[in-house]
Amino acid sequence: MRQGFFDKFVSRLDRIDAPVASAHIAELARERGFLETLFQSIDEGLIVLGVNMRLLYANHAAEQMVGFNAEHLRGKSLSRYLKDWQINDLLESQLNDWKTIKTREVEITYPERRMVAFYARPIEFEGREELLLILRDVTRERMAEEDTLVDERLAAVKTLAAGVAHEIGNPLNALNIHLQLLQRALRNVEDESTRKQLQSFTETASAEVKRLDAIIRRFLTAIRPAKPNLVRGNLKDVIETTLRLMLPDIEERRIQLHVNLPATVPDIYLDAPLLEQVFFNLIKNAMDAVPDGGRIGLNLTVTDNSVNVLIMDNGAGIPEELLGRIFDPYVSTKEKGSGLGLMVVQRIIQGHGGAIECASNLGEGTCFTVHLPRAERFIRGLPAAQTEVNA
Repeated sequence: MRQGFFDKFVSRLDRIDAPVASAHIAELARERGFLETLFQSIDEGLIVLGVNMRLLYANHAAEQMVGFNAEHLRGKSLSRYLKDWQINDLLESQLNDWKTIKTREVEITYPERRMVAFYARPIEFEGREELLLILRDVTRERMAEEDTLVDERLAAVKTLAAGVAHEIGNPLNALNIHLQLLQRALRNVEDESTRKQLQSFTETASAEVKRLDAIIRRFLTAIRPAKPNLVRGNLKDVIETTLRLMLPDIEERRIQLHVNLPATVPDIYLDAPLLEQVFFNLIKNAMDAVPDGGRIGLNLTVTDNSVNVLIMDNGAGIPEELLGRIFDPYVSTKEKGSGLGLMVVQRIIQGHGGAIECASNLGEGTCFTVHLPRAERFIRGLPAAQTEVNA
């Protein structure tokens, strides 16, 4: 809009013919509509607040980010939505230094979780001081930063695993070979009690060597997991195979196992040995979490897009401070846990195009949910529209 045009128009309104006035008013309406379209089209959110945080204006982007309806709240206070934003503190710090624009970030959980960066500026209009908030959605940027941090952690694990494999692997091989030679030599010891005692020592040493070798293998598996060889198959068969292997341990500890498998389950593309490893680890974790006589539940459900497996236990649960990092390397709730098992599980599931979630309440139990895509997605048709027939 041309600067001063509106003021000149109003001052001369009594001298302007009606047709000319109508034309000018139509031009003003078009320019106002253009500006409104412009503000509603930009990705940044715009909010104008009056006294006591009263909403004067907001565009669609701001409504979507913060989760309110501007039409319903116009003229009403937005303090309920902005109570944790500390706008006044930000504004005061900015007033002291207008050379820089200070941005603050807040996390919004409704209507969906997102990170919003914003800054505030006071503006004057018709002698009133109002507040302009400019918002920008930075959720993707922060998620990218988190992914970068994960990649950096994985790079650190790779470096460590390579060092462990190189520095420990070769000496372990040498120890294993010499222990085998020692065991052969012990056959020639005539004193039976001495021979048995020395054989016991060598067997213990061999077992420890094997344990260290297994630790190295877990490191390498976590860093370079086997690429899934996906073939069409049924997840129900994988679960039944895994349960057959684990049932003796479950029965020995008198754990109550409740399994719910549908009669028919749609196919998925899977690598059976890798998925057996996934469910073995998850069920073993549940067994470690519950006391003898505890309960474990395994439910298999089907949706239009995926086959889902829920593994639940009534164990001690996972502390809240660890729950968000449970799939990170070296994070474990077990005293002797390596913190690599769930990381391997997650990477195998992701290699199948699926996802895994964890929910837990401290003192009540934990539930892991695995989602794997169906080989053929089921698309529901919309109900046919009823045709009205006029008599």
